[in-house]
Amino acid sequence: MSNNEQEYFAHPSAIIDEGCNIGKGTKIWHFTHIMSNCTIGENCNFGQNVVVSPGVVLGKNVKVQNNVSIYTGVICEDDVFLGPSMVFTNVINPRSAVNRKSEYAQTIVRHGASIGANATIVCGHEIGAFSFIGAGAVVTKEVPAYALVVGNPARQTGWMSEYGHRLKFDAEGIAKCPESGETYRLADGKVSKEA
Repeated sequence: MSNNEQEYFAHPSAIIDEGCNIGKGTKIWHFTHIMSNCTIGENCNFGQNVVVSPGVVLGKNVKVQNNVSIYTGVICEDDVFLGPSMVFTNVINPRSAVNRKSEYAQTIVRHGASIGANATIVCGHEIGAFSFIGAGAVVTKEVPAYALVVGNPARQTGWMSEYGHRLKFDAEGIAKCPESGETYRLADGKVSKEA
């Protein structure tokens, strides 16, 4: 959809460049800049002072809190939460005098993942579905689905449910979410939700 057929809300102070595809019901707040050729799904929300660089792809219902920069090479699937002032990177070894735009590394944030306030995601890694990155964590490697990671560098300290509760597995590798009642299984170092 072109910006002329606007079915989303953009605050008057927001800037939206040409070639963006922005889904119905999305809200773009104060001083946010959506740069060219971005694809943004339905019902997303962008807090104030957010920058979305050219070509970024965001799924449906992505929540971007204040002061977040989403750089070229980042893909977020549906239902991702990006906490206040969290940081993505897109070059491993940046230098002001060396142009490395051809070396941007892709970062994929899978469905339902949450990234806490002031966390840093070093580029080129996959953040697993429903994983939970603690506030201030510095992620330097892949994060498995449902993993809870904290610290600098980020280390896994547990597992999280799809509702954001820490899972406590019994001797048989079974855990239940205290809010949803859904059951999870831990086997071979991976967590899956039981049908």
